[in-house]
Amino acid sequence: MAVDPLIELRNVNKYYGELHVLRDIDLTVGKGEVVVVIGPSGSGKSTLCRTINRLETVQSGTITLDGQPLPEEGRALARLRAEVGMVFQSFNLFAHKTVLQNVSLAQVKVRRRRQDDADRRSRELLDRVGLLDQAAKFPAQLSGGQQQRVAIARALAMEPKAMLFDEPTSALDPEMINEVLEVMRKLARDGMTMIVVTHEMGFARASANRVVFMADGRIVEDRSPEQFFTNPNSDRAKDFLSKILKH
Repeated sequence: MAVDPLIELRNVNKYYGELHVLRDIDLTVGKGEVVVVIGPSGSGKSTLCRTINRLETVQSGTITLDGQPLPEEGRALARLRAEVGMVFQSFNLFAHKTVLQNVSLAQVKVRRRRQDDADRRSRELLDRVGLLDQAAKFPAQLSGGQQQRVAIARALAMEPKAMLFDEPTSALDPEMINEVLEVMRKLARDGMTMIVVTHEMGFARASANRVVFMADGRIVEDRSPEQFFTNPNSDRAKDFLSKILKH
């Protein structure tokens, strides 16, 4: 069990109409843990990720961040979203703003930082993701991998307690995937609490503390990468691994 839980889901259920997409989910993520969530398409991985910062509401169960239940709406919800950084498959950058402006905007609007403080912080983070030299460019002038690294810098600018990654490399060309994973590996080494939904098994093996395997809206396995990849418990996991590790 994690010593100091940061994110806890207890008996969480989520429906889209009749479709039961999350079934009795129990998950605890400790401070500084990297949890990689894998599973077949439609297993509920992305939905799970999106419930943690209330992009999706749940029908029953509880979700807490640092011991506090997730707020319903309004300012408290905006604050929660600052505490939990999220990086999506699509980069969601503002096309008409420069890279620097993209990273600074929410710092000023949500964190109420002065513009020059925000810009200074943004430059530090762009440097950290290897893109300081691109600060004056617009997103359309960057590659997909660069845009995703800007999106990571933007999330980090809020100084979140945890980072959620929802298939952050699946929209990228193969040669760009590694530059994004490298930034994520660095974050993991620096002790950032992370929940990562991904198909990148190399990342799961090397950087995760735990692998959570989902199928049909349930958590089927929650184990160390070593245990999971060498000796999966369930037939579902064995079947899944045999399909993806062949490629």
